[in-house]
Amino acid sequence: MSERWARAALTAYRYAGAAAYPLIGPYVAWRASRGKEDRVRRRERYGVAGRPRPEGPVIWIHAASVGETIAVVPLVESILDYGVNIVLTTGTVTSAKVAEERLGSRIIHQYVPLDLKPAVSRFLDHWRPELAIIAESEIWPMTILELGARNVPQVLVNGRLSDRSFMSWKKRSGVAEALFENLAHVIAQSDVDGERFRALGARPVTVSGNLKVDTNPPPVDERALATLQRQIGERPTWAAISTHDGEEVVAAEVHASLYKRHQGLLTIIVPRHPDRADALAAQISGMGLSVARRSKGDRISSDTDILLGDTIGEMGLYLRLTEIAFVGRSLTSEGGQNPLEPAMLETAVLAGRNVQNFREAYQRLLDSGGAKLVRDRDMLTGAVNFLLTNEAARHEMMAAGAATVDEMRGALARTLKSLEPYIQPLVVKARLKGANGR
Repeated sequence: MSERWARAALTAYRYAGAAAYPLIGPYVAWRASRGKEDRVRRRERYGVAGRPRPEGPVIWIHAASVGETIAVVPLVESILDYGVNIVLTTGTVTSAKVAEERLGSRIIHQYVPLDLKPAVSRFLDHWRPELAIIAESEIWPMTILELGARNVPQVLVNGRLSDRSFMSWKKRSGVAEALFENLAHVIAQSDVDGERFRALGARPVTVSGNLKVDTNPPPVDERALATLQRQIGERPTWAAISTHDGEEVVAAEVHASLYKRHQGLLTIIVPRHPDRADALAAQISGMGLSVARRSKGDRISSDTDILLGDTIGEMGLYLRLTEIAFVGRSLTSEGGQNPLEPAMLETAVLAGRNVQNFREAYQRLLDSGGAKLVRDRDMLTGAVNFLLTNEAARHEMMAAGAATVDEMRGALARTLKSLEPYIQPLVVKARLKGANGR
């Protein structure tokens, strides 16, 4: 299939309706996030650079949101050690903050341009990247085609295709092939992901494992942790983290079922989208439960039932307050959220059965005894009750999860090995530039 035909097809899809096509998901996601972005830097969305281009080779690395940004931080740090410039793009304010906190001035951060030809062309004309590294499943058709037209190698790292995305792409296999043939290399998370990318026409494809396993545990403000630990004291706790609509009420109902059996029980609820906190606080309070909101600085008193973790970037704090964590988007929504962070912090992991997006990680945790899947609210209630009651079983589960994460490490080294043929020429070029500059 020619690039010309692919452009025409992609344009047609762009007008055909967002819900039906995976091709325009990134653009739709941006449309949905309007009002939550950095207004001061909005021009970057149209490819207008906020910084001058540095001298020497530039690698463009893109990570859509917080999870992807955290996952690529060790990779970015490894590439920086070679002395090559990096422009890191992300799509959200939160991910921009993560990039600032963890990488600082060592990289140039920009908001990713919209997947529209004028914006992409303006971005590429300014930065002139010599390699593009894209994280996970960000398939931006116009960006891929524009990079291909400029002969810029494109590598997809930590590549993942969900069941739904794969089936959607298969229905449009010709368009998928026209896009994926522009990728110089796909480094997939798992064997299943690797086979899916091959089936859609990507070549070559290697499997690295999940880069998220090679990240450090989420950080914590030690003073904030000590303050909350003093307020909680010896009370038993459990957490429902990264929850989606409906799961917060389920967690509150679990609390209501258990607090008489476990005196002083405190339930920590951390919604995936904290902007829902006002409605959640009202809803849970309407159930007769006392809610303390982290964003308001509410003190956890002896009669507090629920700590609502309605802040961004404090998952490391919430996970260190408990030894049991239910990971959301798995009971009332589909796909699941990342179980690796709680596991690496020695937390017993519970989740619903809809964890397709993290299938391999959950399978490894289930096989080792580090995680347990539950069918519904009643089964979650039983699992939390069992773990609160049985300290030995809880600690076995915690240790199994941490050991599993350690066994899964190595994705970063495998990814760097696959990237070496693309990075080494730029390293040589950067060194020659430096030598000539002196």
